[in-house]
Amino acid sequence: MGSQVAPAAAPPGGAVPRVALPAGATAGEALDALRQQAMQKWDANQEVAAWVNGALVDLNTPLEQDAELFPVLADSPAGREILRHSTAHAMAQAVLRLFPGAKLAIGPAIENGFYYDFDLPVPLAPEDLPKITAEMENIRRENLPIERQEVPRSQAREMFVQKDQPYKVELVDDIPEDTVSLYRQGEFMDLCRGPHLPSTGRLPAFKLESIAGAYWRGDSKRPMLQRIYGWAFPTEQELQEFVHRREEAAARDHRRLGQVLDLFSLHEEGPGFPFWHPKGMVLRNVLEDFWRREHHKAGYQEIRTPIILNEALWHQSGHWDHYRENMYFTRIDDQGYAIKPMNCPGGILVFKRKIHSYRDLPERLAELGLVHRHELSGVLHGLMRVRSFTQDDAHIFCTPEQMKAEIRAVIALADKFYRIFGFPYRLELSTRPENSMGTEEQWERATNALREALEELHQDYQINEGDGAFYGPKIDFHLRDSLGRTWQCGTIQLDFQMPELFDLAYVGEDGQKHRPVMLHRTIFGSIERFIGILIEHFAGAFPTWIAPVQALVLPVTGELEGYARQVARTLEDAGFRAEVDARDEKIGYRIREAQVQQVPYMLVVGVRTRLLLSPATSM
Repeated sequence: MGSQVAPAAAPPGGAVPRVALPAGATAGEALDALRQQAMQKWDANQEVAAWVNGALVDLNTPLEQDAELFPVLADSPAGREILRHSTAHAMAQAVLRLFPGAKLAIGPAIENGFYYDFDLPVPLAPEDLPKITAEMENIRRENLPIERQEVPRSQAREMFVQKDQPYKVELVDDIPEDTVSLYRQGEFMDLCRGPHLPSTGRLPAFKLESIAGAYWRGDSKRPMLQRIYGWAFPTEQELQEFVHRREEAAARDHRRLGQVLDLFSLHEEGPGFPFWHPKGMVLRNVLEDFWRREHHKAGYQEIRTPIILNEALWHQSGHWDHYRENMYFTRIDDQGYAIKPMNCPGGILVFKRKIHSYRDLPERLAELGLVHRHELSGVLHGLMRVRSFTQDDAHIFCTPEQMKAEIRAVIALADKFYRIFGFPYRLELSTRPENSMGTEEQWERATNALREALEELHQDYQINEGDGAFYGPKIDFHLRDSLGRTWQCGTIQLDFQMPELFDLAYVGEDGQKHRPVMLHRTIFGSIERFIGILIEHFAGAFPTWIAPVQALVLPVTGELEGYARQVARTLEDAGFRAEVDARDEKIGYRIREAQVQQVPYMLVVGVRTRLLLSPATSM
């Protein structure tokens, strides 16, 4: 009996056409038939797999019944994952050829590429990567068919036992189904759900990048494996563009530039706790002063709350149950205290200092609050992931009727900030997580308020299911930098839980007590991380208004130093940040140093300059 297929996307104006196929026809053959009859148009060379009745399958999968069919093309998200996963298999095959005693672990596709973990008798070195690459190119030229097999779990287990692949045996033992799928290409066989490319001749453009260590299954008590990372893209042009962006990102690395520009440093004596240098403090203070001015104009009042608060407060707020593993603790007078990971409980105590009328609301309390969070040492990364940072926090207490207007105002304020710094952004609405507090009705009401505010502002947004805070849904701002990378910075979190937990109230127009709504929000996110993003976005060449040194005065000779300092004072009196470099070095050397320091303006002072210009006009 034959099979019939129809395109998953029907052509406009009529019934869905169907194509009769002989029994046992594959998904690839069905796609050929659809394409040849012009029911749908696509490049056959771009086919890497197929959607059959909503399931992702290999092109050589037989069709056993009527099916709706759609091609998976190399440039689609699913297609790219298949390309990268198949490349990971080719790399594992190459490693086994070069190191026959290698034990295979796992090799998934990841964003922009893939990796594979190996247990090897010898440590890999960077010079091994070209050898592995050359063998992968051999595998591409061999054009080996990639074939799926489904076998009983016991048979797969025995096969990996015979091949002395203990990690694969462990994975097979964890599979609950009685049947498992394997993929074979030449002499290489791997445990995998698939799908994969039809053959190794279809491997994409790839580049092996680096070698790292990784514990088996992420458990530090298990063996340390060697992980090879690689990048893979449908075309060589895309790969080269990606490699160029990575090289540019490395040149802009804020950790390196932070040292070159003398902004901050990181030390073993305080892992995850940045040390700020004088120029870094100038940059921080400029940003904080700007933040204060804009928040004052937007109706916020600045507060400051302690960094250490009694343990009972964190039980009441819910952080003890939902965030304890990320907190630091201490004891004072035989009582338990916590170093705050969040500013919100402190802001709540400030709100509770007095009885509020509905006329007092909204009350917008802003705080540049220092917080501490315990991050694992392996995830610390310069200023981007630290253990101590300053959140540009604010907590808005308002009536339910004011809620959407306040959300819209925060979005407008964030938009103003990001436009000033030149960051385009996208918005993401995150919904209720599994470990949440509160009722379904409260969450639905809060989520709808955020959604409606976005739609009233005609903002495009994406839904991020299950990624809200434990006390409420949120809107996140994802900034795009000059290299096209995205960074999550600002956030707006709508909270009905904290007002309940702390029994917050205001006196309404009816003279009765009512529960306020609480908005948590940041714009920068954290000062430290935002500075790291700015360093990489501008490659250290900051706009003049935030540059730590705006002008450097360079006297050509030592005898002009006094006049150079007079020029610098004139600039400072006019509100500019100016310095003098009168070192006993040649002027060309000092100019090059100023260029390395990315100083926006250099004022070279010579004898003729001093004669022609008075101090009042030397600017």
